[in-house]
Amino acid sequence: MPSSAASTDFRLDGHAGALHTVRWSGEDEPTWVALLCHGYGEHVLRYDWVADVLTRAGAVVYGLDHRGHGTSDGEPVLIEDFEKVVDDFHLLADTVARSRPGLPVVLIGHSMGGMIAARYAQRHGAELAAVVLSGPVLGSWAAVDDLLALEEIPDVPIDPSTLSRDEAVGAAYVADPLVWHGPFKRPTLLALQHSMATIGEAGIIAEPPLLWLHGEDDQLVPIGPSRAGFAEIAPKGAASKSYPGARHEIFNETNKDEVLADVLTFVGLHI
Repeated sequence: MPSSAASTDFRLDGHAGALHTVRWSGEDEPTWVALLCHGYGEHVLRYDWVADVLTRAGAVVYGLDHRGHGTSDGEPVLIEDFEKVVDDFHLLADTVARSRPGLPVVLIGHSMGGMIAARYAQRHGAELAAVVLSGPVLGSWAAVDDLLALEEIPDVPIDPSTLSRDEAVGAAYVADPLVWHGPFKRPTLLALQHSMATIGEAGIIAEPPLLWLHGEDDQLVPIGPSRAGFAEIAPKGAASKSYPGARHEIFNETNKDEVLADVLTFVGLHI
């Protein structure tokens, strides 16, 4: 669903070249900042409708295409070090802080972006009001381990039926020229594996408050390992919720209004 929020594109100089960056704003003066961190193989404009909901709730919203994703520079889906991706995202946060001083900042990450957001919170949590992790890659990911065990990575794209019960979501994903439809790359798989281990070793995120959300029928990033990975980094009493029947992209699921309402309820407690 297209956003009614006004959007502006600009570029930032990231660790591997220019990063495509987007700002969404509503009609009223914002009271908080939302940073959107997208997942593997996709791009930030797939979150247009999410940005619309957030701007209607008083946010100014920013997001970027990670290195090698969307229209940012870099070899497609090649990420060799996620610490540098966190650096890129901190560059965005610093840029936003200069233009929006004093506004509370909420980081929302999905899938691989949830992994990036978790690591960001470990490194820069004091700068955030809250973090939302949607279907995050945490703990372990059997798909990564299985692919790395192979001598050659097969050219098998992500199954669009794993994204949502709404068939239109999968169809749009397949038709999107900015989505990567090719195979994983070994350096990226190794970097994912290393980043999950780094997050687990770094331990509990004392601040900011965390919310973990996951679809219970997520066949792409299964709920069990993600829940276990969240338990390694979440303080006692951290907020969490799972959705029966929901697949991987809970922001694009048939119950997406419920999911975004839960996000906004959580955000409202902490901004």
